[in-house]
Amino acid sequence: MEKHSRIFVAGHGGLAGGAILRRLQAQGFDNLLLRRHQDLDLIDQVAVDRFFETEKPEYVFLAAAKVGGIHANNIYPAEFLRDNLVIQTNVIHSAWKHGASKLAFLGSSCIYPKHAAQPMAETELLTGPLEPTNEWYAIAKIAGIKQCQAYRRQYGFNAISLMPTNLYGPGDNFHLENSHVLPALIRKFHEAKISGSPEVVMWGTGTPKREFLHVDDLADAVVYLMQNYDAEEIINIGVGEDVSIRDLAHIVADTVGYSGRIVNDLTKPDGTPRKLMEVSRLHALGWKACIPLREGIASTYQWFLQHQDRFRA
Repeated sequence: MEKHSRIFVAGHGGLAGGAILRRLQAQGFDNLLLRRHQDLDLIDQVAVDRFFETEKPEYVFLAAAKVGGIHANNIYPAEFLRDNLVIQTNVIHSAWKHGASKLAFLGSSCIYPKHAAQPMAETELLTGPLEPTNEWYAIAKIAGIKQCQAYRRQYGFNAISLMPTNLYGPGDNFHLENSHVLPALIRKFHEAKISGSPEVVMWGTGTPKREFLHVDDLADAVVYLMQNYDAEEIINIGVGEDVSIRDLAHIVADTVGYSGRIVNDLTKPDGTPRKLMEVSRLHALGWKACIPLREGIASTYQWFLQHQDRFRA
């Protein structure tokens, strides 16, 4: 990419897309094509095709998706499957059709089987059943990977597929019912601290282990790979270390300054027992994460404090 290349960041209003936008701006890319949902509905095939025909993006970061945690995936399976399939199909097809030089598709660590060997190497894809609580989203993302590979094989389209681990950071969703675990814990502990509640209830046993990547690290990796990687094989993006949900809860409590009890709601699901990315392929390409978890949680909490008025619902 050149500094004046026409670059489309699909989903720039979201967590990952917003971080990619910040990274591009920080590196001096100044011809960024940005559209909010109200200006371009990526589910509308005609509108997407018209946008690509008119604006002719040279590079596309496909970070737009319908996302959420276990609860949201359980409640809205049709939307998680349908909306993600349609969004990625429209964007990938129109990018190829109208001559984009390259596209980076962002998938998810949930593409891997529930009981994949740990840490999860890229070769684990499609080797076993998915985690039922988010299989609809996972199937859509797997379809996106295969679309990128198919368009590369049949049309020679340079589409790469990048699989981030669990993300967090500025711009996250802190809704108590449809957010992911880390922002949900930040909000729960903050509100318990403010209200003086003696306890905070946490879903499940607390024993599952998860890997967390700061979204600014993700953005750095994605922009790096857009400039330095051109192959069909998927690439994991992670830190290569994980933490139990119980330990994560204690880190968040310490960060927020909450000293009450942490109670487990054993009627709620745990999800996948462990999700740790194998990132040797990424390291071999010359990139490693650099933001420590405690530091990242502390900065994310400060961002939450500065923007909490938007999370009243």
